[in-house]
Amino acid sequence: MIARKLGANGPVVSAIGLGCMGMSDLYGASDRAESVATIHAALDAGVTLLDTGDFYGMGDNEMLIAEALRGRPRDAVFLSVKFGAQRDPRGNWIGFDGRPSAVKTSLAYSLKRLGVDYLDIYRPARRDPNVPIEETVGAMADMIKAGYVRYIGLSEVGPETIRRAAAVHPIADLQIEYSLISRGIENSILPTCRELGVGLTAYGVLSRGLISGHWRAGAQSQAGDFRATVPRFQGGNLDKNLALVDEIKRVADAKGATVAQVAIAWALSRGDDIVPLIGARRRDRLAESLGALDVTLDRADLAALEKIAAAVAGERYAEAQMAHLDSEGRH
Repeated sequence: MIARKLGANGPVVSAIGLGCMGMSDLYGASDRAESVATIHAALDAGVTLLDTGDFYGMGDNEMLIAEALRGRPRDAVFLSVKFGAQRDPRGNWIGFDGRPSAVKTSLAYSLKRLGVDYLDIYRPARRDPNVPIEETVGAMADMIKAGYVRYIGLSEVGPETIRRAAAVHPIADLQIEYSLISRGIENSILPTCRELGVGLTAYGVLSRGLISGHWRAGAQSQAGDFRATVPRFQGGNLDKNLALVDEIKRVADAKGATVAQVAIAWALSRGDDIVPLIGARRRDRLAESLGALDVTLDRADLAALEKIAAAVAGERYAEAQMAHLDSEGRH
């Protein structure tokens, strides 16, 4: 496993991280034993960065990770945790809370569920439009001074918010969707991060499975799978996007790689300050994804892939979710 540094002042982590959300929430039913086995396989393969959120399965994901880490050295893993997303008992999204009191209360619960004394990276899941980012980051900085957090991260915020946050405390990384078919951050967000020495953890590198090579037309999302609400998976958009995946497969076949491996390799190629998060829920998918580290894309490959991907149809979230994204300038 190769390593990458998250920003000018951040930690050194594995070049690929494991996003654990789907093991507990939002992608339909999952197998707990297989999830634990997948985390074990990732750690054994040299993956050090595990990403979660306290609202994934209402704390279940953190407890799952705690189970998987039992008996392993605490310093062998970097725990990245998001907080602030508010949900009701049915799992509906009802807002975001970035108040200093929420920072500290949420942190206390995460430490307890994960069974650890500190978190490596802590970040608000979204910007709370009712709370200045300076107040949220200031409270997180207090938790660093108290020894409960090592680094501060951000998620899905735009250039102005990044600058305001970094003026309060160094920011290790921005977590944001970035993939072959979601490249909006290249206009101003990524340049701002690089100017300020902020690393990037890229989620959605396979666009929630859409460009994994495993999604099929006519596949019915399970109950609880939020992809049913995502425009790129709906109707004519899905037909167009799967045709796009077929074209990516031709490039992948020529490289002796899979569609997923080529998509992850593309993300890896965008800079040493970028760490893709893969959302593998099974060991076979994990092994396939890690194979991207052995795929080298030349300029012709990159140009071909980017030309194909430009034809993507549909937004990356439904409008209700897009409205919460500071990174899209929707606030």
